[in-house]
Parts: sequence; structure tokens; C-alpha cells
Amino acid sequence: MIAGSMVALVTPMNAQGGLDWESLTRLVDFHLQEGTNAIVAVGTTGESATLDVAEHVEVIRRVVDQVNGRIPVIAGTGGNSTRESVELTTAAKQAGADACLLVTPYYNKPTQEGLYLHFRHIAESVAIPQILYNVPGRTACDMLPETVARLSTVDNIIGIKEATGDLQRARQVLDLVSKDFLVYSGDDATAVELILLGGKGNISVTANVAPRAVSDLCAAAMRGEAAAARAINEQLMPLHKALFIESNPIPVKWALHEMGLIPEGIRLPLTWLSQNCHEPLRQAMRQSGILA
Repeated sequence: MIAGSMVALVTPMNAQGGLDWESLTRLVDFHLQEGTNAIVAVGTTGESATLDVAEHVEVIRRVVDQVNGRIPVIAGTGGNSTRESVELTTAAKQAGADACLLVTPYYNKPTQEGLYLHFRHIAESVAIPQILYNVPGRTACDMLPETVARLSTVDNIIGIKEATGDLQRARQVLDLVSKDFLVYSGDDATAVELILLGGKGNISVTANVAPRAVSDLCAAAMRGEAAAARAINEQLMPLHKALFIESNPIPVKWALHEMGLIPEGIRLPLTWLSQNCHEPLRQAMRQSGILA
């Protein structure tokens, strides 16, 4: 079972927007050393929308090769084209990924039946474990709990990243699916509470900069140690909030640059963090113990 703290890894870039393989290696080593339980390569935080297919697959392949089976690697392979999603999911399987994360199709605004048929088709086309990803704040597409329940019975679909931040929604999903279906948080601020409800971990932005703390938080929550998990979460809360001071992954890439882990690089139409946001994010990093 894939569980615990799963980092939604950034894709390091240089100032011209080219991929920085040396920094990617450094980040993977950082997570292996700091207790991250799984790595999500080329999800939303990894700027999947602006990587071409060759780059996308190469990032997955390099992460898989470096991890070398020590922890699971989950490849982001979703898109708003069913055919393209099948292509990326097939390539991720060939690259050796352990599972795939598939976001709901953005911009198209499919019906619930369209969502069901989209994900069922991918699952039937590629024999690799697949995790659904619902994040209506980014996609303008909300997959309802009843649709999740239908999909939970499809072979190869093993779980969902529920990123609404709505704990009532999470409870509805948990009530409708079997105990074997994995429900993960995709919202750092509410992840502890979702895990305490029965979730199996957190696919996390905050884990990019605070991997040990997020790993400890998830472990405590999964053991049912609510007070300990909530105490860690309280310390991290300024960071959870500040990492969305501008669109993700703008703030988290700036924070990693501030930590000396990646260069100053992001790909248009995203831009580097605005100057007026630097000090608020730096202060949140200090409050959360990331910077001295």
C-alpha cells in the first residue's frame, strides 16, 4: 500500500526554463534522506501543464532510476485529453513508475458520466495502479463522491487524491468506497483531519520544503495520535498558507531556492514570486522552523 507523506515534487529549472537535472537529483536525495514515503513526479506542482511529452517522461524515468525501488514513485499522467492521458500513462508504466496520478480533465468541463468513462478507459487501457485526482479549484471540474464510488470498483483504480479541502466531502467519499480504496489528502492544511477520518496519507506541497515534519505528521495521524499530529500541523500552518500566496508552484519553488536546493527557474506563463511576497513567505519559513 502506498501511504504516508507523498511529496508533489517540483521540477527544477534554470533561469531560461530548461530542466535542471542536477537539481532534480539533489531533490530526490533530499527526500530519500528526510523520510518522504513516496514521490509524485510531474504532477501539478511539477509544472506538468508546460512540460512536453518527452520532458515529462524523462523526469519520470530519472526519478524512478534514482529512487531504485526504495520508495514508490507516482507519475502524474492526467490531462484533458483521454488519448494523451493513455499515452502518458503507458509511458510512465514503461519508465517503471509504481502508480499514476490522473487529474480530472481541465477546461473541457466533462459531465460526471464523461469523467467516469474517461478514467475507466485509461484504467482498462494501461495495467498500472491509478490514483484519481480531484482539484476543482484548479480544473473547474468537480468529480462528485458518487462518481468516485463508481470508479472505485474499476480494476487498476486504487485511490483518490481529494484536494477540495472540504472534510465533509472527504467523509462522503470515505463512506461510499470500500476500506481497500485509498483516500489521500491533497490539501496540506486539512490533511491531518482527513487522515484521522481514515485517509491513508497526504500528497503534499509543503513536503517539498519540510519533508521530515510532514512525514512525522502523517505517521502520527495514521497511528491515531491526534494530539501529536495536530501539534506538528499547527507549527506548519504558516507554511501551508504562505505556499499558496501566489499560484502553486510559484511560492514553493522560491522557498526551495531560498534553501539553496534549486536555481531560480520557472516556466511561462508562471513567473517568479513577486517581490512583495518574499518576506511573508520567508517569515512563514522561519515560523515553521525551515529557516533560522
